[in-house]
Amino acid sequence: MDVDEARTVKSQLAVYAGELLAGRAGATAAAVRVGVAIGLAPRPDGSFGVAVRYPLGTSTARMVARRLRAEAGPVVDVRRTGRVRPFAVRATRAPVPTARALGETGRVRPLRPGASVAHQAVSAGTLGGFVTVAGDPGTFLLSNHHVLVGPSGRAGDPVVQPAPADGGSVEDRVGSLTTFAPLTSGEPALVDAALARLDDGVEADPAYPVGALTGVAEVVGDDVVQKVGRTTGITDGHVTAIELDGLVVGYGAGVGELTFDDQIEVEGAGEQPFSAGGDSGALVYRPSDGRAVGLLFAGSETGGENGRGLTYLNPVVEVLTALGATLVQARPAAHGGASR
Repeated sequence: MDVDEARTVKSQLAVYAGELLAGRAGATAAAVRVGVAIGLAPRPDGSFGVAVRYPLGTSTARMVARRLRAEAGPVVDVRRTGRVRPFAVRATRAPVPTARALGETGRVRPLRPGASVAHQAVSAGTLGGFVTVAGDPGTFLLSNHHVLVGPSGRAGDPVVQPAPADGGSVEDRVGSLTTFAPLTSGEPALVDAALARLDDGVEADPAYPVGALTGVAEVVGDDVVQKVGRTTGITDGHVTAIELDGLVVGYGAGVGELTFDDQIEVEGAGEQPFSAGGDSGALVYRPSDGRAVGLLFAGSETGGENGRGLTYLNPVVEVLTALGATLVQARPAAHGGASR
């Protein structure tokens, strides 16, 4: 199928999933409640199937996934995701311990992508990259809402590098929380993203270990991608689903489960996971052209073809639009009020 045909089948299966669960046409919200996500599955030959994802251990979701496969046949790519959660959590529930992390967990100056960073009340996440905002001459660091805001953060709160789980404290402050896309219990979301404005005198180097990013792009197929994160360092993977709607992510107490639409799914190359706890906030890019495609925010520790879990990204274009930001693509000077 081409992409338009796949989108038509995706819509039809979403309606059918609702009928299976609620007994009436169009009740697609019922599918969301049991964690059935439906999107497009890009294939190596340039064609598309329909991606159906369901969490391990949920019998109702498994039933729905199997019925969708029976309804549409081999065009449906069914995978178990494991339990999907944000890959950074509160300070009381630490991510992968510092000693076992492969990325930058120490104090890093100038700041660079892939380093440990977080709100002072969050365990640890990843500094994804740097952006500018119209009307403000400063430089801003980009990461996730759940990394820079946490359970109850407010504009002006300190952001520290390294993150608290890696020994960071108020003395390691690098900036202040400014802008974030809201995450509201019971309401569907598109992005989990936030910005912190760098303090005066804090330098930023946007160059990744593989070189500076050259821009942004939309995923249109089974792209080969890469990221650098606080926990797993540099990893390779490939896109296994796009335009994934109804992805349920468990945020825990306070927010609960949130449903995300239009998400990107990535699986690690070979036998390795693409990401792990603490990698939230990393920018995912195509190594072929250096263009960012997504902001890593969640994943599972099991599921996928290699059994090492699946990773989920917000499309980077949606992230930047939501925050009113533009990706920095060249090395800025030391922060101090000058335009980047």
